[in-house]
Amino acid sequence: MIAFRLNGEPRLLPPETSPITTLLDWLRGPAGLTGTKEGCAEGDCGACTVALELPDGGRVPVNACLLTLGQLHGRALRTVEGLRGPDGAPHPVQATLAACHGTQCGFCTPGIVMTAWTHATEGGDPHDALAGNLCRCTGYRPILDAFARLAPEVAVAAPLPSLPAAPVLRGAGQVFHRPASLDALIALRVAHPEAWLLAGGTDLGLRISDHREQPALVICMLNVPELAIAAVTPAGLRIGAALPYRDLLALCVAEPGFAPLAGLLSRLGSRQIRGMGTLGGNLGTASPIGDALPPLLALGASLRLAGPEGEREMAVEDFLIGYRATALRPDEVIRDIWIPRPAEGSLFACEKLSRRHDQDITAVGLSVALTVAEGCIASVRVAHGGLGPQAARAPGAEAALAGAPFAAAAFAAAAAALSAEVTPLDDLRASAAYRRQAAGNLLRRLWWRWSGAEAA
Repeated sequence: MIAFRLNGEPRLLPPETSPITTLLDWLRGPAGLTGTKEGCAEGDCGACTVALELPDGGRVPVNACLLTLGQLHGRALRTVEGLRGPDGAPHPVQATLAACHGTQCGFCTPGIVMTAWTHATEGGDPHDALAGNLCRCTGYRPILDAFARLAPEVAVAAPLPSLPAAPVLRGAGQVFHRPASLDALIALRVAHPEAWLLAGGTDLGLRISDHREQPALVICMLNVPELAIAAVTPAGLRIGAALPYRDLLALCVAEPGFAPLAGLLSRLGSRQIRGMGTLGGNLGTASPIGDALPPLLALGASLRLAGPEGEREMAVEDFLIGYRATALRPDEVIRDIWIPRPAEGSLFACEKLSRRHDQDITAVGLSVALTVAEGCIASVRVAHGGLGPQAARAPGAEAALAGAPFAAAAFAAAAAALSAEVTPLDDLRASAAYRRQAAGNLLRRLWWRWSGAEAA
């Protein structure tokens, strides 16, 4: 049976409860906790924001519309109803938001309250904290005023309920596997190649919450320790396929050479999305506009794939073989990703164009890594997203840059080569013509930035 801690109290759900029910549907239905609102059911608006309470005292905002009950088993959850005091008095976060006139119609307010509650312990830029919450009444200024007044809080560790391992959850004709080792995961993958592989669920979750699909069989990878590693070496980072972006971002902020990747990851969704989404998921879905794919290609990243016959290493550029298609075999899983550290003195950039800066899907992604020796470009890798059926390198642009003087003319030639070699997507986010011109302009702009000419 599904069990977790809800607002500080153990909660055991009836055995017939479907493990792929979204947390949002359960909160607003059987639980009767309607403070959590449904806005978009896509993880964009933040009206359904709740918080996971970690054993170390951390608080992670997440979208209840994308999280399944099976993923919640054994964890601790806080909703807006759980913030009130023993006497029913509002939490200081709620009182501050009201005092700053940070609410009007109130529909988005519970989600903003939960974001503010997690922000009080995580800190950082309030604008970044609010990127995953949409409000159409206040214009954000009074909300930001409230965030500025919040006193920092020290999170208290949330004791988790004593529960069995629950390797399998069943309900409503569905089976939700929760393997606790890589070997168990591979055995399930071999036995059930048709099953959904679920980690964070920020992509697959849409198929449940928005498209209302009902998978009969799910293999959840969140309890596999081999998939949650974060190893730092002088040569680079080895990142488990199921490690949340939140943790990867913290690593990139702290590690020399990865600041450009940190800047891109800080725009990948919102804090809610980064608290759930994973690098392995971005690779597994292989979307041509996946934010993290161009920088992996530019850095020469590789994957370890694990299956019944052992492990094999594969470059990311060989793993991505077409539109949402990969070289992953039906009996394999992505174990981890190796991200080489940019060489000292090298130049590395991760560019993203989208309709709005925060919480938006990439229209054009461009990542470049190069080295300069004696005034010439000694090595270069250019990778793009949104300019074809898959994220890919740009051999024409690379050829125009390799060996050329580090000068504006070389980047202009590379931009022309890039425009000629791509077949951009043409959709509601951007036209093919816009994408082609914008990608070339991003490449030209990099020279101006790197050369210092832009500042001059």
